[in-house]
Amino acid sequence: MNPDNPCQRGSLAAALLLIAAQAQAAEAPASLTSSSLSLAGMLQMLFGLAVVLGLVLAMGWIMKRVSSHGLAGGAALRVVAAAAVGQRERVVVVEVGNTWLVVGVAPGSVNALHSMARGELPPAPAAQPAAATQLADWLQRTLERKNVR
Repeated sequence: MNPDNPCQRGSLAAALLLIAAQAQAAEAPASLTSSSLSLAGMLQMLFGLAVVLGLVLAMGWIMKRVSSHGLAGGAALRVVAAAAVGQRERVVVVEVGNTWLVVGVAPGSVNALHSMARGELPPAPAAQPAAATQLADWLQRTLERKNVR
């Protein structure tokens, strides 16, 4: 074995650490390993876990409360309408004061498309019946025809 070779010195150090760890584990008292598996140890661990989770939830709640009050302009901004124009792209009408802004929203970018005075939205068209409703109506008519014959 060459003591000047860094690879051999590293493997020798690792072997010595492994032997030392095994010797220390053999000398550990049996009560130490059995106490970690006892009911008291488990309850202490679960209590600690509950405290940590409670702190995480409490901090999340506090941050939510603080951040919502930190945004003073939240009431001045309102989404009037939105429409999807692609898988991840949308056109959104945002009301700011007495102005409507038409904004294009895509992943990583928001672009102002148009600005206009505040207006009224046209009434929404009557919704077409869903495909399930149309299918149910068709089945009902077919069954009625079959029962009449």
